[in-house]
Amino acid sequence: MVQIGYTMMTEQAGPRDLVDHLVRAEAAGFDFSVTSDHYFPWLRSQGHSPYAWAVLGAAAQATSRIPLMTYVTCPTFRYHPAVIAQKAATLQLLSEGRFRLGLGSGENLNEHVVGGGWPSVDVRHEMLEEAVEIIRALFRGGHVNHRGTHFDVESAKLWDLPDEPPPIGVAVSGERSCELAGRLADLVIATEPKRELVESFDRHGGQGKPRVGQLPISYDPDKDTAIARAHDQFRWFGGGWKVNSELPHPDSFAGATQFVTPDDVAAAIPCGSDPDDFVAAVKPYADAGFTEVAVVQIGGETQPAFLEWSEKTLLPALRDALG
Repeated sequence: MVQIGYTMMTEQAGPRDLVDHLVRAEAAGFDFSVTSDHYFPWLRSQGHSPYAWAVLGAAAQATSRIPLMTYVTCPTFRYHPAVIAQKAATLQLLSEGRFRLGLGSGENLNEHVVGGGWPSVDVRHEMLEEAVEIIRALFRGGHVNHRGTHFDVESAKLWDLPDEPPPIGVAVSGERSCELAGRLADLVIATEPKRELVESFDRHGGQGKPRVGQLPISYDPDKDTAIARAHDQFRWFGGGWKVNSELPHPDSFAGATQFVTPDDVAAAIPCGSDPDDFVAAVKPYADAGFTEVAVVQIGGETQPAFLEWSEKTLLPALRDALG
């Protein structure tokens, strides 16, 4: 059975609203949740980008059942991996074991703010691998000293450790990242329903581990309104990871997507209120072998109506179709 998750999209709502939305998502019956971790929104029209870890801490206290997860955090530029380990351990304690740490090699959009430059993807993968090693070492307890290619750690120790450390997920988009995820991660993360990603993850040691996907959707009783909102806030989505990870600013995304039309967006993102359209969009993830799919409802102000509709219509339709 494919689990259906809810996305706290920090780029489209403020921190108090995000927590309120997650409380409603838990009540509506979503199986799990994920949270973006950005410094900038992709487009100015999205309008937000609060600190994800503070939101997660509040969400852990405001909810009691729904699992939490970063989707994803870059542990190599804005954050040192030793700090990520401390934050993740703390959140696992606050949530009483409901947290998973999703990691990725990052996007220039968010990581440029610390002024460290933006290296090639090969270097970013090296940094991610070293960061995971440091985080796991700290999760094991004791003092950690590390002198690496990209990071140094001097006598670090986590003084508040959960009995079970958070599972670590790694985001993938190609063979190299799948190799890293299969070898280092407890689960794999992807934003495209590509069977080859799952198969590569399995080849490199990921067989039997959870596979978590994500899908943007735009619910609205009026389909034209849903399409217009998706085009306004999410037309960047079709750029692909290789492009999206390199652009440094919301205005860069605006320029790169200036010729994307509403019809283009409607062809890529299910819009409207027909549950069959949303089921058809989720099904490729199930067919590709994903065990969990988190939906992103586009538009912060639309979340309460979306969650009410999800409880009554969307979740029953998905569970009936996907079993």
